Amino acid sequence: MRRPSFLRFMAVLAFVMASLLLTSATTRSWPEIFTRPKVLIFCKTNGYHHASIAAGTVAIKKLGEENGFDVDVTEDSTQFRYKNLKKYSALIFLSPTGKVFGPEEEKALQKYIHHGGGFLGIHAATDCEYNWQWYGDLVGGYFKSHPKQQQANIIVVDKDNPATKGLPETWSRWDEWYNFKYLNPNIHVLLKIDEKSYTGGENGDNHPMAWYHEYEGGRSFYIELGHTDESYSDPAYLGLLLGGIQYAMGRK
Repeated sequence: MRRPSFLRFMAVLAFVMASLLLTSATTRSWPEIFTRPKVLIFCKTNGYHHASIAAGTVAIKKLGEENGFDVDVTEDSTQFRYKNLKKYSALIFLSPTGKVFGPEEEKALQKYIHHGGGFLGIHAATDCEYNWQWYGDLVGGYFKSHPKQQQANIIVVDKDNPATKGLPETWSRWDEWYNFKYLNPNIHVLLKIDEKSYTGGENGDNHPMAWYHEYEGGRSFYIELGHTDESYSDPAYLGLLLGGIQYAMGRK
């Protein structure tokens, strides 16, 4: 005798749930309704350890809270197994240094990229894995040297990219400026440094500071800037960083 009431209750419940889903779908894609994307910060150092890793981690977590993605953090290279990596929309290499991977970790990272994964390298991400050319091509270059920290002018080469739209055409800032001993010729340069604006530059008129490229089925973005703690509270830098994360995640 109570079955009709139960059926009416289930019908009302189904209507309410459908309404909530449709409301959510107006602001988020269907996958985001059921799962929130996640990124992994990797910050293992077997060389110089940047104190700014701590500030960078806090800043990226805050960007995640504000822009709809979760953030995990590890210094443990054994986390690099494809079964684990495939959970992440992007891997963020936050100033790792030295030799950080063994053969199994290398295979896992390659498989992740080959299956469409995203990579973002920050600052010293070019100062590691020198004996693994595949990684050098992925990140886009290898560190050679740097002069003392100083003010310099950054020139926006590509103003149309979402990562650079909030930047002035010439951006004057204080940081540690890398010279590169190798650069992948296939990178698309977003920012370059004006070597006339500081001392110690060695890459000439086309000295890139941020770039991106598609690589073997995946996506790679690199930002040289980010040595200092102050970078991670600078709105202009955070806009660039967010753009790099979103590109690596595959967001347009």
